[in-house]
Amino acid sequence: MSSETKTVNKGSKMPEFLRKIFVGLKRRPSMIALIVLVVAFLYYSLNLTQISNTTAKIQGPGMGLCGFATMLFSMLSLVCFLNAFPRRKKPVIPMIVLMCLMFGVIIFCDIYYRGLIMTAITRAENPIVVDQQTIYIAKAYNILLDHIVIEGIGVALIVLMPLYTKLLKKVNTSVVVEDYGKMGAIDISGEE
Repeated sequence: MSSETKTVNKGSKMPEFLRKIFVGLKRRPSMIALIVLVVAFLYYSLNLTQISNTTAKIQGPGMGLCGFATMLFSMLSLVCFLNAFPRRKKPVIPMIVLMCLMFGVIIFCDIYYRGLIMTAITRAENPIVVDQQTIYIAKAYNILLDHIVIEGIGVALIVLMPLYTKLLKKVNTSVVVEDYGKMGAIDISGEE
């Protein structure tokens, strides 16, 4: 690449890779919330062993159903999210409502599951003892709290999307291309 066609970034004072990230976020600000929701889904699914072992050990009423519903609605909420915010179109309100209902079910299932764990550990008759062999119960209890927090952050990012969309539009990502005085020599009139 010759020095005459070199791009000089004088419009914004940020590195080029960061400028490209901001340009992408300005075009699709919904990606911020999507990334957080994908992190929540991955966090839950990669720690599903502790959840499943806890369900098998405690066998509380509805524990398996809560784990299944959380996994199912986590996947379906991602599909709804992608349909709720299509590229270069207005958001689809029915999909947003359906997605929010799914988030409500996910958070309810996590809270209910945590309650069942606490009930099994603290009950008067035959309580489940958390020791070195059953440490996965404590891990599952903490994983569910973390999952609730990450899901809550994702929901907050969806709700606050109009606000940070306006803030992202204020970020200067322009690039000034210098022509070194040669643009005047180009004839664009079409006459010969």
